[in-house]
Amino acid sequence: MAGEPQTDCLFCRIVAGEIPATVVRESATTLAFRDINPQAPTHVLVIPKAHHPDAASLAAAEPEVAADVLREAGLVAADEEIAGTGYRIVLNTGAGAGQTVFHAHAHVLGGRGMQWPPG
Repeated sequence: MAGEPQTDCLFCRIVAGEIPATVVRESATTLAFRDINPQAPTHVLVIPKAHHPDAASLAAAEPEVAADVLREAGLVAADEEIAGTGYRIVLNTGAGAGQTVFHAHAHVLGGRGMQWPPG
């Protein structure tokens, strides 16, 4: 069920403290931690603490939390000192787009030049 922790969800288990992560920010509704397989010098994931399988379902169910995720992504960029040079926020939705953990999350990427188009 959306919003409820899922015992088989990696990110729900990180939120619960069952799996360690290098946390860089935390708010009442979000958690931000370093990606274990970074694709840029700065690669931080920002997730809602509540379980939603993807960004679209998060936005439909809890638009204020979706906004929190984006706000926190900007704060991560500022904390990581990449806001001034530019950064990318990526929200993959569905396996075909590269989503591998089906808990909504935003990738904050920066610290190097980004190419366009991505992927």
